[in-house]
Amino acid sequence: MSHIVQIVLNVSLSLLGLGFLIWLSIRTLRRSGDPVKLIVKWVFTLPFVAFCLFYAAHLGPFGPFLIVFMALILSVMWTPHISEMVFSPLTNLFDGGHEEPEKKPYYSSVIAKRNRGQPLEAIMAVREQLAKFPNDFEGVLLLANIQAEDMNDLPGAEITLNKFCDSPKAPDRQVVAALTQLADWHLKKAADVDAARAALQKIVERFPNTEISLRAEQRLAHLGETEKIILARHDQQNIAVPEGVNNIGLLDSTDFLKPKEVEPGKLAAVYVKHLEEHPHDSEVRGKLAAIYAQDFKRLDLATMELAQLINEPRHSPKQIAGWLNQLANYQIELGAELETVRGTLQKIVENFPDAPVAELAQRRLARLASEFKGKEKTPGVKLGVYEQNIGLKYGSPRKL
Repeated sequence: MSHIVQIVLNVSLSLLGLGFLIWLSIRTLRRSGDPVKLIVKWVFTLPFVAFCLFYAAHLGPFGPFLIVFMALILSVMWTPHISEMVFSPLTNLFDGGHEEPEKKPYYSSVIAKRNRGQPLEAIMAVREQLAKFPNDFEGVLLLANIQAEDMNDLPGAEITLNKFCDSPKAPDRQVVAALTQLADWHLKKAADVDAARAALQKIVERFPNTEISLRAEQRLAHLGETEKIILARHDQQNIAVPEGVNNIGLLDSTDFLKPKEVEPGKLAAVYVKHLEEHPHDSEVRGKLAAIYAQDFKRLDLATMELAQLINEPRHSPKQIAGWLNQLANYQIELGAELETVRGTLQKIVENFPDAPVAELAQRRLARLASEFKGKEKTPGVKLGVYEQNIGLKYGSPRKL
């Protein structure tokens, strides 16, 4: 039984060694720069070794000399390959080894044709690259740029970008960049606010409840202002200029010539109406909070507005910390207690302990007592009947 086990073990080791030699040969052949030359070496080596071993056994005392001669010949032939196999793991760290370079598109010829004023040729060249790399965003955006900027073909550029955005393999960051660029082109080249709104709305729908959608919503909130600017730019009607004041140098006072400021109550009403349609417009909400705090001395209403900004999780830590600091400023100016202000600033440290804003908040907490020096409580200014609850028209107050 032991003799059979020994035979099986020898056969197994022989097959294992043969398999290793075959694997090593194939691996070496694949990595060789000249596989034909390597095959010639193998064809020569095998019969040469067999010949030398056969005659070395019959030459008696001269057999070792033949073995040494064989070793010299083989060392000359195979040393470069053996050394490469041994040291390649180290050298590969510096030269990349035998790994093939990553295939990627090249757009130098496309850019050259575009710079020479050959947009059609540039489009053909970029399409050739995109046929090989259809999901390459650089090429897609370059093609859309040539269509929109050089060919004035905005519909074609829109088709190009929408086709890329509809691909399930398109990364989110690139989809947002493509749709944002499309919205910019609709405003800049076509003055089409509705088409720009549709492009931004796609971002909101595709990435709901994210910081990306929040930025798109805020931009949507200001498209009305953009539309007014565009219409004014394209409206070439004559503007009536009022007649100037005669003998202005002889007047005792020119205060009546100063533009009248909008009443805070009316301005707040405009902001409230705007926020009913665009509740995520942080810029307008911050302005409304400032009116409540600075013009009407209503800390409760200002706190409500800032709380809606602070409690929005999609805002960045820097933004939230800025609003908490602003709320602390209002609290100090309008006579809140020291502990109330301290609690407001402490929220920055608690919510963002590892962020730079936490260190800044701790510094302010350390000197908070000095900020209260010289501050006196300011009595609240009661609003008129029509504007008393102006900040409550679109929702109930939120707590921090």
